[in-house]
Amino acid sequence: MRGRGIHYDTGLFFLGKQTRPSFDPRVVEREIRIIAEDLHCNAIRVIGDDPDRIDVAAQYAAAAGLQVWYSPFPCEMTNEQMLPFFVDCAERAERLRRDGTDVVLVTGCELSLFARGYLPGDTFADRIPVLAGPARESAVQGIPDRVNTFLGEVVGAVRPVFGGPLTYASNPLDGVDWGPFDIVGLDAFRGLRNAATYRDDLRREFTHGKPVAILEVGCCTFRGAGDYGGAGWYVAMEPDGVTLKSDLVRDESEQVRYIDDLMPIFDEEGVDSVFWFSFVDGRNPHRTHSGPDLDMASYAIVKLLEKDHGIPSSSRAYPDMPWEPKEAFYALAGRYQGVGQPRTADPSTQ
Repeated sequence: MRGRGIHYDTGLFFLGKQTRPSFDPRVVEREIRIIAEDLHCNAIRVIGDDPDRIDVAAQYAAAAGLQVWYSPFPCEMTNEQMLPFFVDCAERAERLRRDGTDVVLVTGCELSLFARGYLPGDTFADRIPVLAGPARESAVQGIPDRVNTFLGEVVGAVRPVFGGPLTYASNPLDGVDWGPFDIVGLDAFRGLRNAATYRDDLRREFTHGKPVAILEVGCCTFRGAGDYGGAGWYVAMEPDGVTLKSDLVRDESEQVRYIDDLMPIFDEEGVDSVFWFSFVDGRNPHRTHSGPDLDMASYAIVKLLEKDHGIPSSSRAYPDMPWEPKEAFYALAGRYQGVGQPRTADPSTQ
């Protein structure tokens, strides 16, 4: 596997909240150094809806020697709003590429879900229930044609300004025609729904004759979360989308099992690059005594700490950071350091 990566969020407005309320460039630079040196990544997918923030993180990633997958992530935009947004980001990515950085441009993510105009509903929160309801079949009719028509416009607009490889972060609903792209990009979460066909589904993506990259994969931090894959956060929350369900049991080893199950599949099937979802979640802090442990609904491999977390600095792996590694951090670092093979988890124990 050539690309050993992590999904890095610079912030976007999602479900009524900013996913990264605080964006401190000093913290970003330190996190990216940790990603390169301690997590043993050689690639990073930098996402967000603010091109200035993406630029900051991408520059730090370039300085750390990482391949940058420049990933503008518009949420709740229309096609008319997204097209100039993508062109702006393509121009920024090209400047980075001309400065000598290895850059891949990712032209959006799961437009059928995150953009307006494909599924009924003005917001993501409105659209998700449609897929679980009786109107699903009629609602999804024609989505691949509309997605591909727009992606064709996007590629036509960004090719003249960006000279590197292009891809897109797809879900099965999008039905992407990969002809205009250089890399097949998949958000490839596994759950009970697709566990039996997961490997075969992945193999079919190689028939396009192009490198296959897993742009998102991971699970939440509660017991049984691996059964739900990309829907884990939805399962973990009450219908209001804010309150955590009371019957969840925290289980960091759930994420480790998910890594251990899927990494061999990606190696064996010849996946080009993998980006685990994700590094840090700026919305869902880990709590032990001051309220619900929202980190259980998080896919992050580090746990965001509140100021009153009560962990002494002497016991922390990264006392200068607002988070601490989960078990998955060390499991993924071991895999990446060993190029796919598991190694001893916590380096502090070696």
